[in-house]
Amino acid sequence: MVSEVMAMELPQVTCDVLVVGGGSAGICAAVQSGRAGAKTVLVEASHQVGGNTTTGGVNFPGLFHAWGKQVIAGIGWELVTKTLDLDGATMPDFTKPVGKAHSKHQVVVNIPLFVALAEEMLVQAGVTIHYHAAPMRIERTPEGWRVMTAAVGDTRTITCKQLVDCTGNGAVAGLLGLERLQEEERQPGSFVYTLAPNTDLSKLDGKMLQARYDAAVKAGVLQTNDCRWSVMQYLRENAKAGNYVEGADSSNADARTATNLRGRQSMLRMFRFLKTIPGLEKIKLESMSAEVGIRETFRVNGEYLITHQDYIEGRRWDDSVCYSFYPIDLHSQSTGVHPVHLAQGVVATVPLRALIPKGSTNLLVAGRCLSSDREANSALRVQATCMATGQAAGAAAALAAKQGVTPGKVSIGELKALLVANGAIVPAAIQK
Repeated sequence: MVSEVMAMELPQVTCDVLVVGGGSAGICAAVQSGRAGAKTVLVEASHQVGGNTTTGGVNFPGLFHAWGKQVIAGIGWELVTKTLDLDGATMPDFTKPVGKAHSKHQVVVNIPLFVALAEEMLVQAGVTIHYHAAPMRIERTPEGWRVMTAAVGDTRTITCKQLVDCTGNGAVAGLLGLERLQEEERQPGSFVYTLAPNTDLSKLDGKMLQARYDAAVKAGVLQTNDCRWSVMQYLRENAKAGNYVEGADSSNADARTATNLRGRQSMLRMFRFLKTIPGLEKIKLESMSAEVGIRETFRVNGEYLITHQDYIEGRRWDDSVCYSFYPIDLHSQSTGVHPVHLAQGVVATVPLRALIPKGSTNLLVAGRCLSSDREANSALRVQATCMATGQAAGAAAALAAKQGVTPGKVSIGELKALLVANGAIVPAAIQK
């Protein structure tokens, strides 16, 4: 006879604001909420915060500047500058125009330092962090929400007044049965790793290398996306080598597992191939990101859906709470990425309504899963914008919890004042 064994129930937690997902948006949402005086809990399924910036290895969170001036600051910028200062690194010259070469204004952060400093900021803001946990069931209560989280071998109940979904795929909204948007086609993910050729690359024959690579692809030993550039360019840029991972998806555990398996297998194929090249026998794999960086999964359908036209025109609303600046950035398996840059002087904005799931109460979304169409989302998904929307959502949640209202009822003027007091840059009110 087999007796039933239940998971261990960890002590119940009560808070004002529960942030689910500890990526760029989640860090800033939780820190802002905590600094605003709300008792805040952050739940993250991974072993560390940072999301694509850290676990995904995409450690260049941009863009914070547009047309010679800063347009995104606040908590995310504070974390970035703290990381660079402690690391002894320098900022790009943001006053120097770079035209369409927007990557020259990217800020590269030291991943371990970024994680440690983010955790320090969270703790200093009074935020309680729960790693290795994710919501499994959410129930409405008269005061807000009862959220059951699960990890390996244990469960926990968290009661809160306000929920902030920073999962990147609208997982909380999905659990609540709210509408999420998703395309049949999915942008490729990026798997980042670092190689050290340990040889003089000038002595290698680039044409020979490419011919051998092409022959290996034809023979089925390699796949086309195992090397996104010419092999010589791949080796020269080995400080950040990497590959596209087709059909990259993190919308459920099976898809996330398959995506990461494909990413690591691609690295192995390329690494083994390169070791067969005369002169590259001593090539080394120096580092590898923990997971494939994901570009798109679900987007939540909000009270307002930001369109591609809104974005490229730099539309501003009465409830715009932050700026966003990045080219339209749709990636393709076959052709790579061909950015569509904003016109001179144009900077996009994000309204609070795009952070409120349609028909919801006491719930916000921030980061990659905010309400937008696919083209607009390809620009809005970058980390600097995620940081800005996360801070805005954290501020709105804290105010809503304090006032006993749903976030859509919070005064926009009061919300903007709180954001500015915490270093954020907010769009000016529209002149009537």
